[in-house]
Formats: sequence, structure tokens, C-alpha cells
Amino acid sequence: MPKTREPVRLDVRKTYKLYVNGEFVRSESGRSDVVGAGTDDSANIARASRKDLRDAVVAARAAFASWATAAPMNRGLVLYRLAEMMDARRAQFVERLRAGTKLDEIEALRETNAAIDRTLWYAGWCDKYAAVLSSRNPVAGPYYNYSTPEPMGVVGVVAPDEPALLGLVSAVVPPLVSGNTVVALASEVDPRTALVFAECVATCDLPPGSVNLLTGRRIEVAPHLARHMDVNALETFSLDTPFATELERLASDNLKRCRVVPSPSPADWFADEAQDLAQIAAFTEIKTIWHPAGI
Repeated sequence: MPKTREPVRLDVRKTYKLYVNGEFVRSESGRSDVVGAGTDDSANIARASRKDLRDAVVAARAAFASWATAAPMNRGLVLYRLAEMMDARRAQFVERLRAGTKLDEIEALRETNAAIDRTLWYAGWCDKYAAVLSSRNPVAGPYYNYSTPEPMGVVGVVAPDEPALLGLVSAVVPPLVSGNTVVALASEVDPRTALVFAECVATCDLPPGSVNLLTGRRIEVAPHLARHMDVNALETFSLDTPFATELERLASDNLKRCRVVPSPSPADWFADEAQDLAQIAAFTEIKTIWHPAGI
């Protein structure tokens, strides 16, 4: 009888897509980059284009009306649900962090736990931050003067490369607390952890478009994010000074609020000071109302 050949094993790379308007979509350009080339963990990562960015901003603007006007308690419940979805994928996050960032199991578990805890912490502020940031202002006359915080609109985020999960959560979740929507550019080194996070976002009841995650090259996408006229604020993490300065210059065309966060030490990301009311206030505007006191 003829000898049978052993079947040849062909490793098929997993292809990760962009997360835009509540859906996982391919880049309109059809481009992709390979992450982890030459290893058993290699994958194709969609390379976002300027058109993908525009689509994400359009989706974020459309979602702003429903997310910003949602009851603060309901926003808190949705972000709590996000933490539940992350907890359900705890083992996957640990595995992804170990493979993509070369952390050992203890370090990967520590980062995953910190990211889940931080999401819960911010969820609890959704129906409380306004009471702390609001004020009744002293005036001389028969009227009241109140100041209250409101969301800014669409916030653009250039997430840090490390820590891959905790850094992303620390960048994306605080703007959501007050009702902003987010367009985020994930880690360029290994964005797969961010895309696992996107799978949690897709199943946590956030309105489609409230969080959009793009992957690709910062040098291509970040300048368009900074100059986009329908983006109201920009936050960048761990960029070299000339590039961050250039993004600030581009953002000045429509007077975006810019928040440039330098490269913190690894310990700083886990410190209590890394989760703070100021992270929420950074993406709010203060509205002042004058009202007659009556007779």
C-alpha cells in the first residue's frame, strides 16, 4: 500500500480588526501590520487610515447625544458592567499580557487586577463627580449663581505603549464618566491587549460609537486626530517631546483642550494618585447659571 503523508501544518495568523461604531471592521485601506513576526504568537493588525479615523469621529459624535444625556447612575452601571466583562476575561488578559509584553504571570495578573479595580473606581464616580465639582457661587443681588460640570464632547486619546492594559483603561475610562465619547489610538508596539479590551466594550451596553479603538501607526493617524475639527479634546501619553508639541500645535486650530502626560515610571501607574477626580475634571467644562432668587 502507498505510504500516507503526514498533513503539513499551516499556521494561520489571527487578524485583528478596528473597533468602530460598535463593530469590528477592517481598515478601508486594506493595510495591515504583522506583530510578533517569527513567533508562534504572530498576528495581523489592521492599520488605520485617515478615513478610518474620520469614521470613528463621526460615530463618536453620533453617540455623544445618548451617552451624555444618560442618567449618571446608568452610566455608572454600564461602566460597572465593563468591569464585569473584564473580570470574565481575566485569564485572557493575563495570557495576552504575558505573550505581548513579556511580563511574568504575577506581574500580568497584578496589572489586570489593577485595570479592573480602576474601572470599578471610576464607575462609582459617575453619579458623584458633579456634586463635588459643582458650586453655588456668592453673588451680591437677588439671584443665585450655580456652576456645574458638563462633558466636552469627543475626546481623542493616544494611549501609552506600556502598561498595555492599565494605561489604556486609565486613558479611556475617565472621559466616559462625565459623558464624553472617545476615539483612542491603541499601543503601537502590541495593540492586541487593547483589542481584547474592545471585546469587553462591545458587550457591556455602552452605546455603539461611545468608544472607538484604532490600531496603526501614530505618525500617520495621530496628526489627523489632533487637527480634526470635530474632536473637542486631546490626551496623549508617553510621546517624545517634539511629536507631542506638534500634536498640540495642530490641535490649536480649533482650540482643543490638550492634556500631555509624560512617561511616568511603572510604579506611578499603580499608585493611588493615578486614579483621581482630576482625571474626570480634565474633560469637563463648567457651565454657570444665573437664576432669580424670587420674592
